[in-house]
Amino acid sequence: MAYEAVAAVHRDDAYANLVLPKLLRSAGVTGRDAAFATELTYGTLRQSGTLDAIIAAAADRPVDRIDPPVRDALRLGAYQLLHTRVGAHAAVATTVDLVRSLVPGAAGFANAVLRRVGERSRAEWVEQLAPPYAEDPVANLALAHAHPQWIVRSIVGSLRGSMEDAAVALAANNEAPPVHLCARPGLVDRDELLATLRDAVVRATPGRFSPYAVILGGGDPGSIGAVRDGRAHVQDEGSQLVAAALTAAPLDGADARWLDLCAGPGGKAGLLGALAAQRGAEVRAVEVAPHRADLVAQATRGLPVTVDCLDGRDVGEEGFDRVLVDAPCTGLGALRRRPEARWRRQPSDLPPLTRLQRELLQAAIRATRPGGLIAYVTCSPHLVETEVTVTESARRSPFAVDLVDARPWLPAGLPDLGSGPTVQLWPHRHGTDAMYLALLRRTG
Repeated sequence: MAYEAVAAVHRDDAYANLVLPKLLRSAGVTGRDAAFATELTYGTLRQSGTLDAIIAAAADRPVDRIDPPVRDALRLGAYQLLHTRVGAHAAVATTVDLVRSLVPGAAGFANAVLRRVGERSRAEWVEQLAPPYAEDPVANLALAHAHPQWIVRSIVGSLRGSMEDAAVALAANNEAPPVHLCARPGLVDRDELLATLRDAVVRATPGRFSPYAVILGGGDPGSIGAVRDGRAHVQDEGSQLVAAALTAAPLDGADARWLDLCAGPGGKAGLLGALAAQRGAEVRAVEVAPHRADLVAQATRGLPVTVDCLDGRDVGEEGFDRVLVDAPCTGLGALRRRPEARWRRQPSDLPPLTRLQRELLQAAIRATRPGGLIAYVTCSPHLVETEVTVTESARRSPFAVDLVDARPWLPAGLPDLGSGPTVQLWPHRHGTDAMYLALLRRTG
């Protein structure tokens, strides 16, 4: 199952979080076997850049000269040897058997390569292959923590040049994240949801900061009754925090019309809709992709949310009181959850994305009434997608806007929020995805 998932990602540009569950269900793989298949798949994909460097050294040839099926099998075998407690003999034997079933003539080659891989620990391989940290810290961290160098540079920049902090952040991206649930206010209390889960013998604890967050210790969230009936949904705690901050900041005058400008797939729209229902407000959720608009409609069923399939840039001057712009981005803040993303994204993705982000934020400012609030959110710490986008959009807008300090509207006790006015969350500091939040008030 792990091989089929890894191969689909590299061969078909598939997404592991979509492919693997289907494979496991179709094969009836559950429990510890499913957990092991998931670890093999996600771990291999996260580490593939570093694994490729090690495999190339052990094979004495570039990985692009190795047959793709053999290459993916070798990645799985090398991951077991260097990252798991699987015995070396078992890791080599099962991988060679896999290669024999795929490309029979390559079994001997696979055996020889994996035996060479197993002669050193991962740390020893990194020491041999990476340039010394003192000479090239970015290249060293990139190989040591399995990230492309351009992503390492972006994280170092977002952390104000601290290589030490960046190393911790990169390591956190390689940790498997827990599943977070959002207890929708007014529909289920977080403590009530926790009690229900304990009654169902599901391991769960309260979130660290969000008053709506529950952290699952395992299991399938789709099997939880509160998720199935719409009282709760799966959502990273950081996403909950930034969406809730928009509704917590004070507002003069009317507070009845809210807009979610980039609503798919519907997690933030669901939380906004639940909060709006408690306050007599209504939410307009806009999503350009029809299938994602359908997901938003499903996620907000029963809430005061109207879904429109529309490009957010085409929303006119409609006088909304609160507007959320959860802008499309590189997703560098969710690398823990999307194991293949770090190798799939390229620096060339940034210019069209940042242009779209600025256009969407300017559309949000235009759609907000004077005195209204806009929350600009991205799941990326890249400065070009965060601070630069906000600064440039505000500068170019024909409508006057002021930055509002976002920190007071996040829960007390949330550490390391910096000097403001914007907020950058981090996996290694807050246990959330690396969500960015800027609050702006339209002043004229």
